[in-house]
Amino acid sequence: MPATLRAILVSVLLLATASAAWATAFPLRIDDGGSYLVDADDRPSLLHGDTAWSLIAELTREEVDIYLADRRSRGFNTLVVSLIEHKFASNAPANAYGNLPFAEGRPFEPNDAFFDHARWVLSRAREEGFVVLLTPAYLGFGGGEEGWYAQMQAAGTEKLEAYGRYLAEHFRGLDNIIWLHGGDYDPADPSLVEAVIDGLRAGGDSALAAAHGAPDSIPAQVWRNADWMDIETIYSYSDVHRQVLERYQMELGRPLLLLEGVYEGEHDSTEQSLREIAYGALLGGAAGQVFGNNPIWHFSGPGIYSVEETWREALASRGAESMTHLKTLFDGIEWWTLEPALADGPVQAAGGRLMTAVAPDRSWSISYLVAPTGVEIDPSKFGAEILSIRWYDPSAGVMGQPTAVSPDQGKPFAVAPPAQQNWAGFADWVLLVSAGE
Repeated sequence: MPATLRAILVSVLLLATASAAWATAFPLRIDDGGSYLVDADDRPSLLHGDTAWSLIAELTREEVDIYLADRRSRGFNTLVVSLIEHKFASNAPANAYGNLPFAEGRPFEPNDAFFDHARWVLSRAREEGFVVLLTPAYLGFGGGEEGWYAQMQAAGTEKLEAYGRYLAEHFRGLDNIIWLHGGDYDPADPSLVEAVIDGLRAGGDSALAAAHGAPDSIPAQVWRNADWMDIETIYSYSDVHRQVLERYQMELGRPLLLLEGVYEGEHDSTEQSLREIAYGALLGGAAGQVFGNNPIWHFSGPGIYSVEETWREALASRGAESMTHLKTLFDGIEWWTLEPALADGPVQAAGGRLMTAVAPDRSWSISYLVAPTGVEIDPSKFGAEILSIRWYDPSAGVMGQPTAVSPDQGKPFAVAPPAQQNWAGFADWVLLVSAGE
């Protein structure tokens, strides 16, 4: 069995062991091949995120500590946060202490008290090991009243550049920030966003950056020749695996990140559909994925879809537990070496849904399956006389015992999940196949 899979025997079963791997040495950078991120110690860093848009605006400092401690304990290492809220906070745009981001009636003329609190939140996130994808001015869906696009138009590029300079100075030294420009919109006037970017650069900021556009838009096409874009993001409510795989095949030369899919508590999602999104992204070539939960993203402040539970009650959601199990599994494998398998992959399934990624030397593969009626493995794709088969229950985080198989003359052979339903009563499983016993 390859060493990369042998590590699973320990890390999947012992969450405490895996937790040690979650510590991140800042700052992050893009690896030399341009396909994933590494930390300051040159360790591959899987972005495993939680959507916390209203963290700075809605929560008190005591509540911030509660949230960060919980997410840290569950294996999350990345947060998506809006620096200034326009709608989704109880007293927007003020924070929980009543501090406004800008002088009354003068948008983009910063108020130090607000940004001092923001710096405190970002610093605490860094202390807890979180990289923060930080949106400096969320545009709003369609450029509408949810965000700041109209105020940015009124302010003009000169004031927006000054705002960017201010942010560079005020957050200097916080090396856990990745700027997330835009916000649910591909702006009709991109110069407004670019002015903030120019200001950040002029102020000496050198953080990585990405874009958050409209659903299913492609930042590489919206922002052509954008030398500031380091990470390509995917935002889709449709088939995430297909979206990520198509972006992977574009060979953009930068890491892919699933930034947003369907959230828990919205759009009739289930824990299985949330797992399918996350595994689909990572097995499609993404270097990270972000999970979302309603009401956590707005912390029980104003949201879009009604929900009965509070954000504190939602911390231990089944979706969050599933993300912890996913992270534990990926901590035990060399995920950064994986390549998505196409139609001729080593594992095939009849019925249901199959997503597979393989090691470059074809010594092992990992597949996520949903309700297959049959699964067939082709040993010729591994080049080994003996294969080791292991099943992982993604709903419970339990790895089954390995089974050694000696295929008859190297012919494809059938396998089946341990049961039709996993521990949580759903039909999804993870299959690991490796060359050797």
